[in-house]
Amino acid sequence: MSFLLSARPTIVDRIFTKSLTTDILLVTGGAALTAAAAQVSIPMFPVPMTGQTFAVLLVAATLGLSRSALSMILYVIVGSLGAPIFAGAASGFFGATTGYLIGFIAAAVVVGYLAEKGWDRTPLKVAASFALGSIVIYAFGVSWLSIFLGSVGAQNDLLSSLAAGMFPFLIGDALKAALAAALLPSAWAAVKKIKG
Repeated sequence: MSFLLSARPTIVDRIFTKSLTTDILLVTGGAALTAAAAQVSIPMFPVPMTGQTFAVLLVAATLGLSRSALSMILYVIVGSLGAPIFAGAASGFFGATTGYLIGFIAAAVVVGYLAEKGWDRTPLKVAASFALGSIVIYAFGVSWLSIFLGSVGAQNDLLSSLAAGMFPFLIGDALKAALAAALLPSAWAAVKKIKG
């Protein structure tokens, strides 16, 4: 039996056999997906635009709270220890993106929890959970970015930090939420049709 079973089954609980081995594979797979998505990157200063936030939120919505949080912790630890898995094949913990990395873990908790409450099954709830997850990521990311920009002598008022670390990404976030809102309920419908 799995030790990380969610309170209410998420979509992976309906697809895969419940076991410790499955949990380990899902946690590792979530970290690997996030690492791969981080390499889909458009360089910007000081924070690149990547596919990694979509992966973080998708992993959370499919794995639930415990497994997705562990997956993001694994991702952050492996990258912090030197593996080139962050955006642009970067590694190391301290830099402009540190707050975003911490935000990934917090967002996984929020979106994973909501998925366990059934927010992964209807388009509106999926979009809302992704919006909430994005807000959590930005809360950590922009806060740290403001501190970081001040430490390197750049302008570090709130508006400058929002302009550098949030505003350019909002349209992409809306598109990611819309894509997830289409994909997850469709995946649930397919699973119900197959599994009954």
